[in-house]
Amino acid sequence: MDKLNKRNAVFVFFIIFILSILFSFSVGRYAIGPVNLIKILLSRVFDITQTWSAQEETIVFKIRLPRLFLSSLIGAGLALSGLVMQTVFKNPLVSPDVLGTSSGAAFGASLALLYNANYFEVSFAAFLSGLLAVFLVMLIARNIRYNRMLALVLGGIMISSLFSSATSFVKLVADTENTLPTITYWLMGSLSSYRNSDLYLLSTASLIAFIPLLLLSWRINLLSLEEEEAVSLGVDTKKLRIICILSSTLLTAAAVAVSGQIGWIGLVIPHFTRMMVGNDTRTTIPLSMLLGASFLTIVDTISRIATTTEIPLGILTSFVGAPFFLFLISREAKKHDS
Repeated sequence: MDKLNKRNAVFVFFIIFILSILFSFSVGRYAIGPVNLIKILLSRVFDITQTWSAQEETIVFKIRLPRLFLSSLIGAGLALSGLVMQTVFKNPLVSPDVLGTSSGAAFGASLALLYNANYFEVSFAAFLSGLLAVFLVMLIARNIRYNRMLALVLGGIMISSLFSSATSFVKLVADTENTLPTITYWLMGSLSSYRNSDLYLLSTASLIAFIPLLLLSWRINLLSLEEEEAVSLGVDTKKLRIICILSSTLLTAAAVAVSGQIGWIGLVIPHFTRMMVGNDTRTTIPLSMLLGASFLTIVDTISRIATTTEIPLGILTSFVGAPFFLFLISREAKKHDS
């Protein structure tokens, strides 16, 4: 696949994002025409003669806009987290939950649901548990000095396995009539029951994580070099890795706390972006965020219109992500063989 230059790539990815927004706003149980949609959106800025119903305006601003905002932030956050983690670990097969963030968050939410916690308590428990998982991994790696990166990966596998087993135990003892179905559905990922508190949690976490990663995007490039070479260029690789890991963890924990477990975005989107524009993180970071936001927005829209009941996001992203990832691997293999 021929790579795009930066200007063309930004234009293409931005157009995809705009089209995904219009698609999400327009379709649903109550379809809204494109002309009325644009008028409704502009009515908050300009004085426009009303040709739409109050119901349409309520649907756009009270229902679809918050959900669009959430799907965009989650998609962008997971894609960015995956890209940064792949760069830090110098491994294109690494995903955002390599350090056990998703497994930890899943356990926290499952435990909260087991004790009939309210919606905010479930999200908060998932968020804290996701952070706790990574803290434990870093604590383990701190005591293994000979290969810190390998220690992080092995610690992530171990902690992820422990939290996954704990989640399985919670499901085992949960009430099969009410609690177990709720836990199972939450783990599959959905935005159908979002609350205003989700907007605050996700916005705050995303802002805290996006800013350092965007500002350090040119330095993150150097993490792909050998340690000695990166240090000779004046980069404190240890501090930079810690900032990258903590920021990525924050994005993943917040996303899972709000939407449940949604796979493949952090693995596939960075791959596709690099195929389109190369490996320069100054370009791939913002473009991965745009493409991740577009992808999850489209998937979330499909999830709410495909059937009478919403399809969990985790199912749809797997249906799309797994075959596409296989295609990418096959294409790269053919490229290297030729």
